Amino acid sequence: MFRVLFLCTGNSARSQMAEALLNWKGRERFHAESAGSRPADRVNPHAIETLREYNVPWQGRAPRGIDGLERESWDFVVTVCDRAKESCPIFPGQPIMAHWGMPDPADVAGDEAKKRKTFEAAFLLLSRRIDLLLALPIEKLERLALEARVRAIGDDWGKHRIAHWPDAPYY
Repeated sequence: MFRVLFLCTGNSARSQMAEALLNWKGRERFHAESAGSRPADRVNPHAIETLREYNVPWQGRAPRGIDGLERESWDFVVTVCDRAKESCPIFPGQPIMAHWGMPDPADVAGDEAKKRKTFEAAFLLLSRRIDLLLALPIEKLERLALEARVRAIGDDWGKHRIAHWPDAPYY
């Protein structure tokens, strides 16, 4: 089973949704966890609501920091915000490192409808990216090719490279 760590700043929205999505969609092959470089006090209620709307199970874990996680063995470490990428620690065992940056939906101002729509858009982007990860023939790829493909997922979903992958789904 591949271990994946999703990192963001607050561990209150993007990384929590990514963790829940990968644990749900990839439950036979992946185990995901998440953390933040500066954890928030609580998980954003809109993130929890969005997961529930899409029937994605969520474990209900409070935001946590990265302390101690850098000593664990990870196959993949994926940052989902620029600030987490900049403060990402060194991990043992040389996990595949990728950056799937995206705006923080919690930063959007406006009424409840706008906030819900923003969280849904973030959720759908993460879901597409995770689908692309799950479609990769991980066991068959050499490390450098695998790292390039996982990183490409974060490059505008890796759209410019995906067209050249014969085994990847089309989005």
